[in-house]
Amino acid sequence: MSETVIQVDIDSPIDLYGPGDKYLNQIKEIFPKLKIIVRGELIKLIGEHSEIMRFEKKFDLLLVHYDKFGKVTENVINSIMREDNYDSTSIKDANGDVLIYGRNGKLVRAQSPNQKKMVKSIDKNDMIFAIGPAGTGKTYTAVALAVRALKNKEIKRIILTRPAVEAGESLGFLPGDMKDKLDPYLQPLYDALRDMLPQQKLLSYLEDETIEIAPLAYMRGRTLNNAFAILDEAQNASENQIKMFLTRMGKDSKFIITGDITQIDLPRHKSSGLLQAQRILKDIKGIDFIYLNNKDIVRHKLVSKIIDAYAKNDEESNNEKQK
Repeated sequence: MSETVIQVDIDSPIDLYGPGDKYLNQIKEIFPKLKIIVRGELIKLIGEHSEIMRFEKKFDLLLVHYDKFGKVTENVINSIMREDNYDSTSIKDANGDVLIYGRNGKLVRAQSPNQKKMVKSIDKNDMIFAIGPAGTGKTYTAVALAVRALKNKEIKRIILTRPAVEAGESLGFLPGDMKDKLDPYLQPLYDALRDMLPQQKLLSYLEDETIEIAPLAYMRGRTLNNAFAILDEAQNASENQIKMFLTRMGKDSKFIITGDITQIDLPRHKSSGLLQAQRILKDIKGIDFIYLNNKDIVRHKLVSKIIDAYAKNDEESNNEKQK
C-alpha cells in the first residue's frame, strides 16, 4: 500500500468537488480501489502505487480542463477520469474565437472586426496601437490578451498603466494618500481584470506584483522584460511620456497602447504623444496600428449615437470657425 498527498492549487476547490461534493463522489466511484480523503486543498490517496499513479495522471488532465474552461461537469469528469486514451490534446475549444474563460466560465472573446484584428496583430507584432472612440473595447480586449498570455505562460507579468491626467476633475480633493487618489482613476483596468480572473487569484497576482497597475509616471527608469504592458488612455500622455513608456520594452515582451484621439484632456499648451507616435512610428516593422470605429462599439446602442452626435457637432463648429 502507498500513500500520497495532492495539493489542489486553484482558488475555489468547491468548483472541482461540486455542490455537496457531487463531483468528488463521482470521482471516488470511478476509483473504488483508492481511499480518497479530502481536506480543503489537500487530497490524500491511499492504495496501490499503480492506481495512485493512474489517478494523478487523470486528475492532472482534469485540472488542465478546469484551468482552461473555469468549470467541470459530470460528463467532463466521466470523459477524463474513465477514458484510458484521453489526453490533454483532446481538450479543444469549440469556440475558436474565445480568448479566455473568465469568472464563472464567462466567455471573453473579440466581438467586432477590429477587435479581431487586434488579436491577430498581437500574434505577429510585439507592439500595437489600438485607437478609437469610447466603447469600442480597446482596453477590454487588450487586458484579455494580456491575461491569455499570462495563463499560457508566454509572459511572467502584466503591467497596466495610465497617465494621471484629470478629466475635468481634481484628484487633489479626493481623500487618502496618492494610491488612494489614483485607484479610482485606474478602476476600468480593475473592472476588466475582475471579469477575467477569480477574486482570490486576482488579489494574489496584485499582491505578488504578477499584475501591476500603476500611473504612467511610475514607469520611468524601468526595463520591462517578460511582460505584457498596456498603456491605456494614451491620448493623455505627453510626447515625452509616450517615448519614455515605449522605450521601457525589454526582452520577450508585448506592448499594447490604447487611446481615443477625440478625447484629449491635456492642457492646451501640451501636445498628445499618441498623435505624434502614430505619425512617426507608422512605418516601423513590428509595430501595428489598429483603428477602431463606431461599428466596433459594444456598449449600449445609444453610445454609438452619442458619439455620432458629438462628431457632427464638432464638424459644424469647425466649419463655423473657418467661415
